[in-house]
Amino acid sequence: MAGLMVSGTQVSYVGQNCREIPEYLGRDFGHFAKRLDLSFNLLRSLEGLSAFRSLEELILDNNLLGDDLVLPGLPHLHTLTLNKNQISDLEYLLDHLAEVTPSLEYLSLLGNVACPNELVNLEKDEEDYKRYRCFVLYKLPNLKFLDAKKVSRQEREEALVRGAFMKVVKPKASSEEEEEEATSPKDHPQYTPLPSGSRELTSHRGVLGKGRYFYYGKNSEGNRFIRDDQL
Repeated sequence: MAGLMVSGTQVSYVGQNCREIPEYLGRDFGHFAKRLDLSFNLLRSLEGLSAFRSLEELILDNNLLGDDLVLPGLPHLHTLTLNKNQISDLEYLLDHLAEVTPSLEYLSLLGNVACPNELVNLEKDEEDYKRYRCFVLYKLPNLKFLDAKKVSRQEREEALVRGAFMKVVKPKASSEEEEEEATSPKDHPQYTPLPSGSRELTSHRGVLGKGRYFYYGKNSEGNRFIRDDQL
């Protein structure tokens, strides 16, 4: 079928503009798939994902998933990327993930309002992003990799002590402020948690000198995690 790629236990359905997960994907592949790539679609709902109970990796980059996102129980899932969706309620998402993905170790949320950096909001800075990481690690202490950076021991220790107080609250801007922001140029350098060589959102070139990136889908940009056994 057009757009469908199956290789062993890896199933890819990328760039098909689908608004929901096709029923046949779960029926035909859900019983054995361990990796599912649904990036570059128009998904607003993950209904149908419950057929994929053995998933270990789930790639959902570049969709339309928002704060009503609901995942089924995925006890074996260790990698989840939700880059460039429409998620703004970080606490809800993290509480949900803690409940339904107990084995999660690799998470990426770049390009969502919930991930405060200049990829989505020029008003955010490095301190906002550090607080965000601290709060995420407080909620999901088993994470080994968050966004484009491996979790350090110092971050983990800080999350234990201060994470509960690091919730980042995004104030609502008035319509006048939004208008001014849209028309005013920014004269300060942009911050991004991505390494300098990968700051172009269209670039998929690996830039961390140590280790290798993993790319499975032709368009997927969030699944570039460095495995511990390759450091």
